[in-house]
Amino acid sequence: MTFDGTWKIDRNDNYEKFMEKLGINMVKRKLAAHDNLKITIAQDGNTFHVKESSSFRNLEIDFTLGVTFEYNSCCPLQGSWTLEGDMLKGVFTRKDNGKQLTTTRIIEGNELVQNYNYEGVDAKRIFKRS
Repeated sequence: MTFDGTWKIDRNDNYEKFMEKLGINMVKRKLAAHDNLKITIAQDGNTFHVKESSSFRNLEIDFTLGVTFEYNSCCPLQGSWTLEGDMLKGVFTRKDNGKQLTTTRIIEGNELVQNYNYEGVDAKRIFKRS
């Protein structure tokens, strides 16, 4: 239940470089860097309900830890989340090219820190409770 709550983007670290590595064009990268993303997370046992809302789109997804699902954000992905101690870890495969994208979520102090890795490029998005 640590992740429960509504989280608003506060800052990014190397996010544009990460999106460039994903193949996202410059205009979309510039827009995404200032998307005002808000994430609402509700956990019920091993099931999570996540609502993402930004200046450009709204998305709701439910997932159960360890169960593979499909997700389409910047590109079509398939994978699953696991809980490793206090960290949520998502390992996804891009459906268009078969390459792996890893995402972690962890609470550090009063922040939700979301880390990404794709083809050796690391990025971070830091959220504050809203």
